[in-house]
Amino acid sequence: MFPMGTQPSRGKAPQLPQLQPPTIGQHGQFTGSLVVGSAGTGGNGGGATTGPIGSVASGSSVVPSTSGLQSGGGNGGSGNGSAGSGAVGDPGYTGPKFISPRRPDYGHFGHPIQLRANHFQITMPRGFLHHYDVTITPEKCPRKINREIIELMVQAYNKIFGNIKPVFDGRKNIYTRDDLPIGRDKVELEVTLPGEGKDRVFRVAIKYVSKVNLDLLEEALKGNSRTMPQDSIQALDVVMRHLPSMTYTPVGRSFFSTPDGYFHPLGGGREVWFGFHQSVRPSQWKMSLNIDVSATAFYKAQPVVDFLMEVLDYRDDHIRKALSDSMRVKFTKEIKGLKIEITHCGTMRRKYRVCNVTRRPAQLQSFPLQLENGQTIECTVAKYFLDKYKMKLRYPNLPCLQVGQEHKHTYLPIEVCNIVSGQRCIRKLTDMQTSTMIKATARSAPDREREINNLVKKADFNNDPYVREFGLSISNMMMEVKGRVLPPPKIQYGGRTRQQAFPVLGVWDMRNKQFHTGVEIRTWAIACFSPQRLCREDALRSFTQSLQKISNDAGMPIIGQPCFCKYATGADQVEPMFRYLRQTYVGLQLVVCVLPGKTPVYAEVKRVGDTVLGIATQCVQTRNVVKTSPQTLSNLCLKINVKLGGVNNILVPSMRPKVFNEPVIFLGADVTHPPAGDTKKPSIAAVVGSMDGHPSRYAATVRVQQHRQEVIQDLSTMVRELLVQFYRSTRFKPYRIIMYRDGVSEGQFQQVLTHELIAIRKACVQLEDDYRPGITFIVTQKRHHTRLFCANPKEQIGKSGNIPAGTTVDVGITHPTEFDFYLCSHAGIQGTSRPSHYHVLWDDNDFSADEIQVLTYQLCHTYVRCTRSVSIPAPAYYAHLVAFRARYHLVDLKESERLSLAEIESNTSTSFSENEPHPTGEGTSHYPGTNLDERTTAAMSRSIALHPNSFNVMYFA
Repeated sequence: MFPMGTQPSRGKAPQLPQLQPPTIGQHGQFTGSLVVGSAGTGGNGGGATTGPIGSVASGSSVVPSTSGLQSGGGNGGSGNGSAGSGAVGDPGYTGPKFISPRRPDYGHFGHPIQLRANHFQITMPRGFLHHYDVTITPEKCPRKINREIIELMVQAYNKIFGNIKPVFDGRKNIYTRDDLPIGRDKVELEVTLPGEGKDRVFRVAIKYVSKVNLDLLEEALKGNSRTMPQDSIQALDVVMRHLPSMTYTPVGRSFFSTPDGYFHPLGGGREVWFGFHQSVRPSQWKMSLNIDVSATAFYKAQPVVDFLMEVLDYRDDHIRKALSDSMRVKFTKEIKGLKIEITHCGTMRRKYRVCNVTRRPAQLQSFPLQLENGQTIECTVAKYFLDKYKMKLRYPNLPCLQVGQEHKHTYLPIEVCNIVSGQRCIRKLTDMQTSTMIKATARSAPDREREINNLVKKADFNNDPYVREFGLSISNMMMEVKGRVLPPPKIQYGGRTRQQAFPVLGVWDMRNKQFHTGVEIRTWAIACFSPQRLCREDALRSFTQSLQKISNDAGMPIIGQPCFCKYATGADQVEPMFRYLRQTYVGLQLVVCVLPGKTPVYAEVKRVGDTVLGIATQCVQTRNVVKTSPQTLSNLCLKINVKLGGVNNILVPSMRPKVFNEPVIFLGADVTHPPAGDTKKPSIAAVVGSMDGHPSRYAATVRVQQHRQEVIQDLSTMVRELLVQFYRSTRFKPYRIIMYRDGVSEGQFQQVLTHELIAIRKACVQLEDDYRPGITFIVTQKRHHTRLFCANPKEQIGKSGNIPAGTTVDVGITHPTEFDFYLCSHAGIQGTSRPSHYHVLWDDNDFSADEIQVLTYQLCHTYVRCTRSVSIPAPAYYAHLVAFRARYHLVDLKESERLSLAEIESNTSTSFSENEPHPTGEGTSHYPGTNLDERTTAAMSRSIALHPNSFNVMYFA
């Protein structure tokens, strides 16, 4: 049994036992080429076997060694292989291809519940479809224009198409039910598209690609084939999307229409558009159509003058004045890249894309104008419009929009431009806009179910001429599925009474209970960055007394008054103050920072505390100091206790899954990307790992990496740091590694698994040659559109009528053969609950469906910030917090402050040896193939490197 709360003996860590080999086909396999290293000894779930290496039976793993990639059977596979090439994750990579494990069985644990899912069954014909490649010249036209071209082509060339109704994906692919009479050679057709002013001529080249075999898809749906034919699924998806794409405004897999009968402004020239999501998905025995209501932000179609007033919050009397530099920059940021249409040329509404906003107003902005006699003069925009169009500008003090290509100097007065309808807002919404969006889109579960059914009725899929052409039929009824409600774990608290809490509907009460392991706080300080008129000394005193009372009741005694309590102003005072506190007050444990709201001070507090000085910090908003509540103070105590190394609560040991009987480390990983439209900032990868057997304490590692790169490039080093820290904390090496990987879409499964599974194996063998723990790799997905509804209204929970916390589904709407399930682990408060989708991509540990589902659900109860179960397992949640926190650690560095790569030293440990240096979280900062300037990347790596003190505690809580 993994020891709990006691210090193990300090002898040599135990060797891993030889576990029983799993059943063939349970864990997954790889195929393809490998660089073969020396064969190793079979270990727990991942060791190499002696003999030929390559086409390995289930349970296989791939591990790098000094002589290449060492591979073999997880508990005993063997086969043949040859050398591969290219880096893992690169487009040219030809190395091992991993195949996800088969579903071992179906879950039975929990009490049954009858559900409906927003999936609608598709009945499809047998036989073949026909796939053609399309090249439209000139290229780079929007999908909307491409669709118009193909539609005109079908109408114009009746001899080729006749009564055939092809479907088109808007880019390169056409599908037909019957073969076109063009043979196998490329056919080029000319299409004339009517335009404003003059017609445009396009050439369309069509070439036969292949037959799409629907019978293969049918066999895969029945579970008779491990390979899901993606070409068949893509073809069906194009069929279902063809007509909606021509009728509505497509955005990703959703379709939107202009607001009709409703108006939901968001401010700042943005508004809410409602629509629907649609995707074709394979499920057990059948294909299904996933339909959901959808909403997103669009730019409001309006005059640019009105748009400017909304963005800058101007009134009519302001608009006549020239813009200040700051206002012009703010306006430029919002309008740059948007399409506008002109209004001063009658019915000819030519469209342009904004590339910039001029510094000078229209009455001063000039451009070279060529006269009829060939002479070129400088002319202002205002004078040109007066001479050319007899138009005296109403707003000559406003700047102009520069449109088209920047070097062509095409300027338009703001007042002759309108924002073109149908432009989705890809920039980040403000907090106020996000709040407005949530209120406008929140729907109770019964209301959402009703809206989805109305959407399907209105869509009338079975009368879609393209759906009928391909012989498809769509059910009008939601699919009924059987679910199970898993029982919650019991929660163990500490103190003298050591009481237990019993979650009910995902929530439990901590009143009259004490932390499992509370921290005694003797030396702490308060820094108030709020003005004294907003937060007076008596309010701070009252807050301190209330916090002490609540913390003492919770088993985290705060002894005496703060050693320091001062007012401060800006972010520039944070580091000097914190340095003074650390030097003056020996053993300083905590600095509580009072902030007036969203302010740059917060980022600086976290940067200095987490990365520079290693001081625990807790920020509190002024309004929560002036007007305290027991709930707010209790939440603060939950966070403070774990930041100082305490344990709030644990899962009752007797109710935990058997995987806890041996040392196991839980990893959570996530990558956060900069907002859409930002092409410079790096992505941030974070990995956290459990540091005890509860699991309650976690350590974190974080890296910057290439912009929008989802694969964690430095995962091997990060995992190695966490394994070493686990050993230091527990004196055991993990027998098993269970990874919850967040933020990966289905299209990235293969790439992420291939790179990251090898990286984890590499981390293990770099610590010890024969260290091969069993790895389970689970992808956690929240960004999907599957929703579950109670079939029996009596089983609905709360005002929103949601499914109960613990609802699990692994039949009907899940993958035909692979190991996946849906779990709604939280209680829905507002709107419709979204279950998380879990896909087991690799499993050396031979988990049954019940075991992995119960384990996942229990981990959702270990999140330290609240006394309720959350929507994803705690390690995945923590990884997201760590990556998000690192955004605050990144600072803009001057050129002189940038560091060369050689200056950055990796302080990571490379073995379980006791005398290795302590990991700092800094690691390597070089990523092959990155487009970022190397010195900038190095500087960023250093700026987010954690202080050793922070690495040991949950600073991110």
